[in-house]
Amino acid sequence: MKSSQRILSLLSVTIITVLFYNGVHKSDSDPETQTHKTYKIKTLKLPNGLNLAGERVPVEINDVKERMERELLVNTYWQSNGILLIKRANKYFPILEPLLKKHNLPDDFKFLALAESGFTDETSSVGAAGMWHFMKTTGKEYGLEINDNVDERYNIEKSTEVAAEYLKKSKERLGSWTLAAAAYNAGNYGVSRRLETQQVDNYYDALLPNETERYIFRILALKEIISNPKKYGFVFEEGDLYTLEETKIVKVDSVISNLTLFAKKFGMNYKELKIHNPWLRENKLNNRSRKLYEIKVPVN
Repeated sequence: MKSSQRILSLLSVTIITVLFYNGVHKSDSDPETQTHKTYKIKTLKLPNGLNLAGERVPVEINDVKERMERELLVNTYWQSNGILLIKRANKYFPILEPLLKKHNLPDDFKFLALAESGFTDETSSVGAAGMWHFMKTTGKEYGLEINDNVDERYNIEKSTEVAAEYLKKSKERLGSWTLAAAAYNAGNYGVSRRLETQQVDNYYDALLPNETERYIFRILALKEIISNPKKYGFVFEEGDLYTLEETKIVKVDSVISNLTLFAKKFGMNYKELKIHNPWLRENKLNNRSRKLYEIKVPVN
């Protein structure tokens, strides 16, 4: 009995070994299962003429080159996030571009807004909100209304105006758009103090907090990839991209006790109203001061 069991065990091991060998051998010889033949992870060459708002990126400096390559690689090979950002950019850039032009801010700063929020309405872990990720204190300091009922950090037009004002003041104080963008992340005082302490006068020579060290390069990487998506392997059709429904403005200077009923008057539901007006934070508009608000409603 024991001898028979031993023979069966040996036969089993032999059969399993043969099957395993054949499986591995087949896999190695089958082009469809050879990842290295169907998927290649390539290094990326830095493009010529990298700049932020017309200010040259000195990629001949080894440290600058490495940091730029890091963000270009990360944002190219994080494919799911990349394609989503491309889709959302098509939705919001047409709104941002004329606003930036109106407020005399370089067009490149639309990529800063994208880097900040990813064009989602999610609040950051430290409480920054809206497309431009303003903190409450900063938003209020620059005149935005922020409370439980209305939060104008989520108003694209008003928050872009504030962002433009902040960035222009930073540029005037620090001397360049690149440093102004860095200050958007680390604060004017934080950046200017480090420049003074380290006796340097530009972003690329300064040692800054890690997040700020990566910040400018992430903006540059998004600019490069979204401006040349097919070059970095992002393939799509025009119909794959997101678009924003055309809207018109309804001016309101009174209390709205029920925004659901207000929305129905314009042929939409509450959810649609909030999609176009995320700055409305409750199902009512208190408006005790009889302030004039502009509410977007779909044209059709």
